[in-house]
Amino acid sequence: MIPAVIRPLVLADMSRVHELVRELAVFEKSPESHTATVADYERDFRAGLLAGHAAEIGGETVGMTLFFPAYSSWRGPMLYLEDFVVTEAHRGSGVGQLLFDAFLQEARSRGCALVKWQVLDWNETALRFYRRQGAQLESEWLNGKIFLSARP
Repeated sequence: MIPAVIRPLVLADMSRVHELVRELAVFEKSPESHTATVADYERDFRAGLLAGHAAEIGGETVGMTLFFPAYSSWRGPMLYLEDFVVTEAHRGSGVGQLLFDAFLQEARSRGCALVKWQVLDWNETALRFYRRQGAQLESEWLNGKIFLSARP
């Protein structure tokens, strides 16, 4: 097997990022919730609102992370991992570990005190992965959200 190359995302990746997020939305049984467009990703990438890493094998992007800086009033700077996906054909190959390691290294290089993300309670494969990383998976904090109208 050809080893994966992990590299920072660039603007030209946004179309593939969009495809991978779509794949994730289908996996998470919520494709109708994926309404952001490639143009949205490109605009927001240019504005520095998101960053990430791509995993490439033989020139094909087979996985990615998408993250953004956030702030914990209790701990200080953090990175929030918004999306983390590896194509089905490459799951279990170690690509996910390489991507997650790159995400953690990015957080360390930015001086972050912690990283955060969400995982669905039924995604046993992801839950096992995160537990192997030493993650604390919270059960007492509930997520809240309000959908606002789209930006102009």
